[in-house]
Amino acid sequence: MATIRVPDEVPSPAQDSETLNQAFRGWGTDEKAIIRVLGKRNERQRKRIRESYREIYGKDLIDALTSELSGDFMKAVVLWTYDPAERDARLANNVLNGKKKSIEKLKIIVEISCTTSPNHLIAVRKAYCSLFDSSLEEHIASSVPFPLAKLLVILATSFRYDKEMVDTEVAAIEAGMLREAMTNKQLDHDHVLYILGTRSIYQLRETFVAYKQSYGKTLDKDVDGCPGDADLRSLLQMVILCIEFPEKHFAKVVSDSIEGFGTDEDSLTRAIVTRAEIDLMKARGEYFNMYNTSMDNAIIGDVSGDYKDFLLTLLGSNI
Repeated sequence: MATIRVPDEVPSPAQDSETLNQAFRGWGTDEKAIIRVLGKRNERQRKRIRESYREIYGKDLIDALTSELSGDFMKAVVLWTYDPAERDARLANNVLNGKKKSIEKLKIIVEISCTTSPNHLIAVRKAYCSLFDSSLEEHIASSVPFPLAKLLVILATSFRYDKEMVDTEVAAIEAGMLREAMTNKQLDHDHVLYILGTRSIYQLRETFVAYKQSYGKTLDKDVDGCPGDADLRSLLQMVILCIEFPEKHFAKVVSDSIEGFGTDEDSLTRAIVTRAEIDLMKARGEYFNMYNTSMDNAIIGDVSGDYKDFLLTLLGSNI
């Protein structure tokens, strides 16, 4: 379930564009007006505002936001204002262009591939080609080491069946194939990559159930017990969690971003912005179950200012 709250009566895109333009004028920027408008509009409404702003003022709203705002608040508002497919394409590109492609960074590609709809993934790949003159899969293959690249390319190019239909017999057979790979300590076996990279989310969840029923342990526990490439092991566990419990994954992303010394604002922003219109309500519930505190209070205690207010607005809080 989404968390953003769109008012019952929403001004026209032209009126919202005027409000935003007024917020940019003068000696200072009216950040509250920007939060009030963009933080309470859905994907379709934001797209129409961006189109209207260009028609009226001859300038891309993204450029205006980038020049008028700063810091983590600017990054969050800009990321939210992008079309979701363009947003994810840019997130993936930032990772693939980075000098250090840690597992924590590569999880972004797993999220895009395993926690969104098949049609959205297609849209991301199209946006990637349009924006960066390269396909997403080509960029992965040329910049990520093997065998991580092999797994990520399979995930990024998958078009999974999207209906709640499962075959229990297939689930039992493929659970056995996965178990054989785990027994032989072959995390990069073609069976593992094929099954995790092509089967529907619902079919895979049935396979995970069959695995535990047949072998007494969850698949992610057996993956954890395999020797060899620690990065591949970590990435596979992330794939399993994103497929089985995406809301738990994003609750963990939020917690990891604010725990310890300092805040990982980029991860925090990504989790809130990318899930606010999908399942952030579920992630909030899981956050409370996992950490015995609300996600809202955790964010209030860790960040401040307009950045905090914007994140809380996307969370649906009354601020």
